[in-house]
Parts: sequence; C-alpha cells; structure tokens
Amino acid sequence: MEAVKNFGCLPCDCSGNSCGKDPSFQGIKLEWPELVGAKQSYATAVIEKENPLVTVIPLPEGAVGLTDLCCNRVYLFVTKLGGVVIQVPRVG
Repeated sequence: MEAVKNFGCLPCDCSGNSCGKDPSFQGIKLEWPELVGAKQSYATAVIEKENPLVTVIPLPEGAVGLTDLCCNRVYLFVTKLGGVVIQVPRVG
C-alpha cells in the first residue's frame, strides 16, 4: 500500500464543483471527470498540477473514505492501487 503524505484536513461543507460558490475557490479546479479511466499515477499528477492545494489519496475499489469533507483532499477511487480511476475525482 502506498504511503499518504502527511495530511491535515481543512474542513468545509461542500464537495466538488459546489465548492466553487465560495470566493476562495474561484479559478481553482475542483472536479476531474476527464480522468475516469486514466491510470492512477497520471490522474494524481494532473490533479496535483491543476490544484496544488489538495492531497490526493488513492483508494482501491470497495474502500470507504472518511465521511468528513476536506477542501484540501481528493479521494482517487481506483480499480486497485496503481490501477485506473473508476469515479470522478473531486475535492471534498
């Protein structure tokens, strides 16, 4: 299993594009539907380049992430660790 960077949650009450209503998120990408089907490593690189404020946390199919919403986290649901993306990655 891959190590996750030290991560401190920045709590919020939105996820994905619904966070765009907050002025502090203007001009920052919050969802990546184009990455469904992409390899985990590629998707991680794209997300971190397009939104350097987030930590990408890969989760294999069937895993459940925490239910709290963090404006600096993107769960990357993949077929298996190192596999391909199976859900739209979004901030939250």
